[in-house]
Amino acid sequence: MTDNDVKSNSELSFDQTSNGSSGFILLIASIATLGGFLFGFDSGVINGTVEGLQTAFNSNSVGTGFSVASMLLGSAIGAFLAGRLSDHFGRRNMMLLAAVLFIISAWGSGIADNTLPFIIYRIIGGLAVGAASVMAPAYISEVAPAAQRGRLASLQQVAIIAGLFIAFVSNYMLSKFSGSSLTPLWGGYETWRWMYWMELIPATIYLIALLFIPESPRFLMAKGNKDGALKTLTKLYGSVEAQLKIKSIASSFAADHAPSLSDLLEKGKGVRGIVWVGIGLAIFQQFVGINVVFYYGAVLWQSVGFTENDALLINVLSGALSIVAVMITLFTIDKIGRKPFLWLGSTGMFIALALVAYAFSTGSIVDGNLSLSDQMGVLALISANAYVFFFNLSWGPVMWVMLGEMFPNQMRGSALAVAGFAQWIANFAVTMTFPIFLATIGLAAAYGIYAFFALISVFFVLIYVNETKGKELEDMTA
Repeated sequence: MTDNDVKSNSELSFDQTSNGSSGFILLIASIATLGGFLFGFDSGVINGTVEGLQTAFNSNSVGTGFSVASMLLGSAIGAFLAGRLSDHFGRRNMMLLAAVLFIISAWGSGIADNTLPFIIYRIIGGLAVGAASVMAPAYISEVAPAAQRGRLASLQQVAIIAGLFIAFVSNYMLSKFSGSSLTPLWGGYETWRWMYWMELIPATIYLIALLFIPESPRFLMAKGNKDGALKTLTKLYGSVEAQLKIKSIASSFAADHAPSLSDLLEKGKGVRGIVWVGIGLAIFQQFVGINVVFYYGAVLWQSVGFTENDALLINVLSGALSIVAVMITLFTIDKIGRKPFLWLGSTGMFIALALVAYAFSTGSIVDGNLSLSDQMGVLALISANAYVFFFNLSWGPVMWVMLGEMFPNQMRGSALAVAGFAQWIANFAVTMTFPIFLATIGLAAAYGIYAFFALISVFFVLIYVNETKGKELEDMTA
């Protein structure tokens, strides 16, 4: 076989996998991203339950902030442990464990009768979210053709946004049906509790669906199961391409040791530069403040004069815009590349956040709430939704795509563990501090801080981030 033949086979498109099954690849990628859907649903559901938590548990702003943010501590631990354990037990098994934890958390969060058990169940849910957040992009990147990897990995963000959107719609419909999140619904339980129990439906579907997907062929090769890896690759790509990939994967693994955290270190120089870039991507994705919108959107819009139902409806609008944005990325990322989306998104978010901060700075305090003029209220609403659009056009999907593909095979699990841990710790910091900002420095200053980080992220992308479009995983270097 000539070099041209090899090149020809390695560049088969997603729709031309020789005797493989493109439909099967899409199916298993979609099942993996159900974890992303639950990630989004679990993150978004609390948006409509904050008032219920404050009333039911009689908590102050700090207590409410920790109740909301407690999931994120579990997420940091879950991301780190799943990234590491997946090198020993497999990507699929970690996703199965996450599905079980989602079910436990959804039930427990709704049944909790005081702050402590609620926080415990939210942390359990966080373990699931953290595991799903790093395992889905890792799994997809390891089964997808290089030419379509960005598109398939972007399904993770589509699923996250879809989960958020469905959670917002569910919260809105339940609240509208009962009258408010505090009103008892079925069985005499308050509506906010049913908002959590709705998650049991997708969590159960996720658990069952995972039983029908194969383990990552690259994990199987790392564990010495060449026959299992070849069988999966043949089903994915066809026999000819499978043989080529087996050889390529085998040569990419270091022969002298199994993957470990020490792979992230360069002898005499400390942590490898590519790991710092991954950590930077993970942290900046959160420091631009996106989860303030996800977790506190209803509270934010109520604080500037909207009713609870109007605020929940605005969340639905934001969710719809998010889906449109990420679909644009999904269909163009493998043509345009990853880096252009990141710097465009950073620029757009900076401008939008600066306008939101300006609009909030013009308000006055009336009866303890920020009151905006009609003109500034419209500016804040449009700018906030533009910010959500730019985020989901760029950093939302692209960070997960890059974390799933930018690291060499040898260190992928460990690097994802560290970057995922950093992402969720940053998420926790932003989520925990927002209620405090709201009560102290105010909305304008808070959004000014997020705008600053969006501006800094522009230069981070331009200087430190390298393009990964079209590269095989085996060609990634440290």
